Amino acid sequence: MNASEPVGKVKPKLRRREQWAKKLDFLMACIGFSVGLGNVWRFPFLCYKNGGGAFLVPYFIAVFLGGIPMFFLEVAIGQFMSEGGIGPWKIAPLFKGIGYASAVIVFLLNCEYIIILTWAFYYLFASFTSTLPWSHCENDWNTPNCTTSNYASIVSSLGLNVSGGSAPSLHLFSNTTWPQQRALQNEASNINASLLRHLVSDPVTEFWERKVLALSPGIDHPGPIKWDLALCLLLAWIVVYVCICKGIKSSGRIMYVTATSPYIFMFILLVRGVTLEGSSNGLDFYLNPKWERLKDAQVWVDAGTQIFFSYSIALGALTALGSYNKFHHNCLRDSLLFALINTFTSLLAGFVIFSILGFMAHRQGVSVEDVAESGPGLAFIAYPEAVSQMPIAPLWSALFFIMLLLLGLDSQFVGVEGFITACVDLYPNILRRGYRKEYFTGAVCVVCFLIGLSMVTEGGMYLFQLFDYYSASRIVMVVAVTESLVVAYVYGINRFSDNLVIMFGFQSKTFIVIFRWALKIFWCFLSPFFTLSVFILGCVRYSEVSYKRKFMTYEYPPWAIGIGWLLALISVVLIPVFMIQGLIITPGTLKERWRILTTPHLKKHQLRPNEDMSKVILCPDEDDKPKNIEEEKHKLNDQLMSTSLIDETNNEINGHL
Repeated sequence: MNASEPVGKVKPKLRRREQWAKKLDFLMACIGFSVGLGNVWRFPFLCYKNGGGAFLVPYFIAVFLGGIPMFFLEVAIGQFMSEGGIGPWKIAPLFKGIGYASAVIVFLLNCEYIIILTWAFYYLFASFTSTLPWSHCENDWNTPNCTTSNYASIVSSLGLNVSGGSAPSLHLFSNTTWPQQRALQNEASNINASLLRHLVSDPVTEFWERKVLALSPGIDHPGPIKWDLALCLLLAWIVVYVCICKGIKSSGRIMYVTATSPYIFMFILLVRGVTLEGSSNGLDFYLNPKWERLKDAQVWVDAGTQIFFSYSIALGALTALGSYNKFHHNCLRDSLLFALINTFTSLLAGFVIFSILGFMAHRQGVSVEDVAESGPGLAFIAYPEAVSQMPIAPLWSALFFIMLLLLGLDSQFVGVEGFITACVDLYPNILRRGYRKEYFTGAVCVVCFLIGLSMVTEGGMYLFQLFDYYSASRIVMVVAVTESLVVAYVYGINRFSDNLVIMFGFQSKTFIVIFRWALKIFWCFLSPFFTLSVFILGCVRYSEVSYKRKFMTYEYPPWAIGIGWLLALISVVLIPVFMIQGLIITPGTLKERWRILTTPHLKKHQLRPNEDMSKVILCPDEDDKPKNIEEEKHKLNDQLMSTSLIDETNNEINGHL
């Protein structure tokens, strides 16, 4: 460099791409990302709602047909290409829109998911008191209709003859004065459950809707920002940034805490739950099989969507996590271990939640059916009410919300890391120099924080429900089907199975034959067929979004539903958009364009033995050079061994065909 050349013009050194320091880091990251709030507040409710123990039948079918194959596909392609998000689709450049679609989905999910952590922080801070604020009606946000009396007590004390269907939820309370009580007695002959719901309220719901959310009448009344929630949102993003700013070196270590600690809290809460009176009734409702429910198509839709949600498929983050593995890492083993741990977590969370719900039902004198909820209603209404009735209530409340935070935080910062990885791998020469990645990560967190502010306004809950319902729900199945079909039929299932055999270094001829056949059966037929079937059934039974509050259901206006559909389509539409763009800008006839855009771009170490180079575009391989001669010899020996095994198994399979 010339001494007179300005220092500002010198480019910082290009950083080498990171890798997991230990083999276990990858598995812990997958557990931290995919095992989260869906296991705690969605699976138990779905299990109860769809036939108890009978629901496990479609659930495990979905695990084997959709969950494990698609999870393995995404982490394997990330590990093989050593790129996350968008980069892996260099195997078929015509379909690079898959990567962009996944990046958009995970970005929208990052903006929405952290709102749950915001609420959890708020409740955690509110738990640091001698008396939980939602356990009584003496707060300035409570209405005159608030009381801690339960529904059964109200009916008994007022002598009401409640008709009009099954008994309402245990959350129906009243703080009525004596004249109001006399008026109700005069109306006892015709009062029904729906009327009683409008006359009564409870402190838990009022704390949630009036204090935490300050809920407005609808999405068309956004109202001002709630600055106490905004500060909790800022805290959540600061924690996320600190966890991921140094990449996987920092997040990998933190994952050992955030991925394992929730199990400690779950076991503590489970021990407490099963010792409560009435807990056995809750567990019976949770697992009691109702086999007739298996005839309902909605049960199968719920099982399929739960698997895709809890396995975090088609978000691009799994390919990012896999891309940090060493080339010969056995991610097949990790995929099977992950499936086992994920299912165990869901079942364990069900025991925790329904033991508590059984206790609540017993205390309130109602059926467990009347207290079972899903989503925010479980985490921020039902469970807070349960802990408020326990001795040392603030302790159990704090433990529960710490568990929620630990479950959600690692999912959040791995999701953000997945988006960051996709962008950095797309522009490595720009973002992998100096501290540019840290600055870029900070910028992404700031943008997501600003978007999240719209969900901590008085009407923010309505917008949150819109994001949750449309942006990352069933639309991921379209992306997943496309992924499977592109790998199987465009890149080629035989080519990719050869790649995996070399990558994993399998030595057993028998196992290689079984492995190759399994990949063909699942990725070519079973997984895309199952995923597409679940998506179609979900479309047939589709209903527009609504926000089910405790005492009413809010129906969204048409313009809001239009925004929801925009959130859903803004991602998946990128797949055909980039296909059309590629076909337009690529020179040649349509046939030549198709051939060019379906030719994989691979590096030297990704080539099969005796590869036909006319069907591959060779890319620079600087980042993947072996560190020394011994490593080079090791790779060559593995490749020679795999060559003979692949040739033998290919001949055997062709002979059978």
